[in-house]
Amino acid sequence: MDPAQAVHVSETVAEKVLQYRRDASGWKICRESNGVSVSWRPSVEFLYRGEGILCATPEEVWDCVKPAAGGLREKWDENVTSFEIIQSITDTLCISRTSTPSAAMKLISPRDFVDLVLVKRYEDGTISSNATHVEHPLCPPKPGFVRGFNHPCGCFCEPLPGEPNKTNLVTFFQTDLSGYLPQSVVDSFFPRSMTSFYANLQKAVKKFHD
Repeated sequence: MDPAQAVHVSETVAEKVLQYRRDASGWKICRESNGVSVSWRPSVEFLYRGEGILCATPEEVWDCVKPAAGGLREKWDENVTSFEIIQSITDTLCISRTSTPSAAMKLISPRDFVDLVLVKRYEDGTISSNATHVEHPLCPPKPGFVRGFNHPCGCFCEPLPGEPNKTNLVTFFQTDLSGYLPQSVVDSFFPRSMTSFYANLQKAVKKFHD
């Protein structure tokens, strides 16, 4: 992918995800569990928002969720079987392929996603990842996987004022799983999957950073 175009697209996506973070209107809570709330609002492909406080610093949380080949994400996230960097564009911008296992009692077969991913750091200490689907010649569809599509999505690892060892993690998922899935399967999968994500992440942070 042309680097200049990649920078432009990624910055546009990051601005969009930041708008999601700032706009509190229209969200409807669809699941709450152990201090984690998941809400949604209509969008291109149903936008889901998760929020929960983790007992770890933003850097420790980021270390577990950051997009990195051979990183910790593959070790703890039950929805990630592998993560590859297809093209490194800058230190903070890359094109990645994420593979996911079958889910929902195998009603959802393995998926893969090819994304342009931008990492941003904000002055208040927040670290964010921002992603959207792209095509890449080095990553055609693979046998055994259905190619899914991420519309603008990402996460924010936010410091909590006065609580240096806690992080407010806000996540945004806007994913087209593709294939011929009943909407009811998709609607039940994402909220449940997102609350599990927070619970598993808290365990991972404790395991890798205690």
